[in-house]
Amino acid sequence: MMDDSLFEKGLAKRKATLGAEYVENSLEKADDFSMPFQEAMTAWCWGFGWGDEVIDVKTRSMMNLSMIGALGKMHEWELHLNGAIKNGVSKEEIRGIIHVIAIYCGVPQGVECFRIARKVLEEHDML
Repeated sequence: MMDDSLFEKGLAKRKATLGAEYVENSLEKADDFSMPFQEAMTAWCWGFGWGDEVIDVKTRSMMNLSMIGALGKMHEWELHLNGAIKNGVSKEEIRGIIHVIAIYCGVPQGVECFRIARKVLEEHDML
């Protein structure tokens, strides 16, 4: 039983950060196996989590980069790095986040974050 208002709120937040095309593609590719997860994740993560206005989207993006980088989930890290840039996170702030990841999670993880950040920053003409 999903809360439709949380789903709609989450869908708007998800599209605003990750891009409508990415989100719509994810939902279109979902089938009866994966759609319940897409719906729950959109309502819970994006509607409940990102829908809480206590933390602004830029700060939330910076927190996400730190946590996802610490977990080493690099596909998600790249996706959220694009969203963080869209949410106003600067090249200098990204560098600072990677420094913290390297200190607390290890230099190899920092190297991986820098590798992906360089690619994404180049795509955004930020290097």
